[in-house]
Amino acid sequence: MSQLVAQRDSRRGHPARHLVASALALTLVALLTVVHPQSASAYPPGLPSKPAAQSELDALQVRAESESAPYDRNLFPHWITVDGCTTRETVLRRDGDGVEVGSDCYPTSGSWYSEYDGQTRTAPADISIDHVVALAEAWRSGADGWTTARRQDFANDLTGPQLIAVTAEVNSSKSDKDPAEWVPPLASKRCAYSKMWIHTKSRWGLSVDAAEKAALQPLLDSCSY
Repeated sequence: MSQLVAQRDSRRGHPARHLVASALALTLVALLTVVHPQSASAYPPGLPSKPAAQSELDALQVRAESESAPYDRNLFPHWITVDGCTTRETVLRRDGDGVEVGSDCYPTSGSWYSEYDGQTRTAPADISIDHVVALAEAWRSGADGWTTARRQDFANDLTGPQLIAVTAEVNSSKSDKDPAEWVPPLASKRCAYSKMWIHTKSRWGLSVDAAEKAALQPLLDSCSY
């Protein structure tokens, strides 16, 4: 009888063996998914919903930008090192796809999709970390009255949507302009950009000028959620 069962199993395949093979195949697919992840969105954490961003925009103080003291970038200590990685290196790793780093935390490979202009780069030297609300803009909007420690926290803010990896070219074109003067070339990214800007100014208690607020409203209106 056992010989007949063995012959039948060899001709038709044992059901248990098929289950094991299927399980192994599913495990392999899962492993491949981990090894080769989908491209990550470069947008940083903390994007609010449209209603939340609207409430924040409505509550922002509107006043003319301050010219009380000259701006100096050194007043915002940035790219500080935490656990062996600078803030820049942390954002490069977070926003890139397939990023590998060396013992010094600097990327040795990877690719970066720039949400502002839709360009992809594979050399970290071609990528800039944009302060969504530029340091000079923050200075003119209230940061001139902050302590150096608070300005350092702002310049290295990884909690909210204030830092994003983009191409050096588009970051240069943006410079320290506000949304009344510059928006991402990709129209499809302007909704998210307005949320990033509004939420950052709200979180840090920064003001907006009248033209800036007027420019932000239609950008936020373009959001579907």
